[in-house]
Amino acid sequence: MKGYDVAIVGATGLVGQEFIKVLEQRNFPMNSIRLLASDRSAGRKLRVNGEEVEVKETSIDSFENVEVALFSAGAEISNYFAPIAARAGAVVVDNSAAFRMDTQVPLVVPEVNPADIKEHKGIIANPNCSTIQMVVALYPLHQVNPIKRVIVDTYQSVSGTGSAALEELSEQARLVLEGRSVVPHVYPHQIAFNLLPEIDVFLDNAYTKEEWKCVEETRKIMHANEIAISATCVRVPIFVSHSEAIHIEFSQPMSPDTARRTLAEAPGIKVLDDPNISLYPQPWSVAGSDEVFVGRIRQDASHSCGLVMWVVADNLRKGAALNAVQIAETMVDRGWI
Repeated sequence: MKGYDVAIVGATGLVGQEFIKVLEQRNFPMNSIRLLASDRSAGRKLRVNGEEVEVKETSIDSFENVEVALFSAGAEISNYFAPIAARAGAVVVDNSAAFRMDTQVPLVVPEVNPADIKEHKGIIANPNCSTIQMVVALYPLHQVNPIKRVIVDTYQSVSGTGSAALEELSEQARLVLEGRSVVPHVYPHQIAFNLLPEIDVFLDNAYTKEEWKCVEETRKIMHANEIAISATCVRVPIFVSHSEAIHIEFSQPMSPDTARRTLAEAPGIKVLDDPNISLYPQPWSVAGSDEVFVGRIRQDASHSCGLVMWVVADNLRKGAALNAVQIAETMVDRGWI
């Protein structure tokens, strides 16, 4: 198989390091790998396939001869460097929000809309972490029984904010257990032993930007502008993995057993659902896994055409790095790169 010259922008961050692990574990065909980051991280060395690779500062000359560029450095960096990388000949898979709602940029979850990849013009957007796991679970059901409405409540780990948030949770938990006061820095309030119904900024409609991403991105990925969606996104004191309680209204009634069978046969999903033995997905146990886990599938007592389910996934893997690498793998497998 042909090997590819790969670059990772934001290589020293949580998602950037996850990119390296996923590329290694899935044996992505690479001739070379270029690790890029800010000037603060330049000079660091990271191990890739058993060898030390020096991190270079990202510049306008960083993408010469690069064929696949994986971005995880934030929207500002992506807005500037992604078009430069694309013009240099790389296919960019961008993990930021910079291009997700751009009509000229495909927004892709390979289990849902892989054909959209072919329409790229040099840049492909990786969706928001909470959106990815939701559409992986919704789409197989939508194919057999069109969805009319979704209400989702998310319980999102602090790793979605970055390494500083992980450190803040650890430090705050220690201080609280010692009976000492806490001064928040990353979040507007204490996160240890607390819940914050505020992820990203508040919009004029009183939803947060994170909540609105769930609405707009889901419709774009599933090509289903008619689905009514409402979201409440909550930051919880968990290190890794996002959880979601999803309430679905279908066009026709659907039994929980039918939903379980449909999801069990769908790609990228693992069903854990036996209340008799307290079997259901948990953020702690799914961390490090590739699949989207679904459980607590039950009839919605408030609607005859409704189901409720509990969905959990590792936000750094399927919610970010893995999904991006799967996009690159799809291009390789289908000869689109």
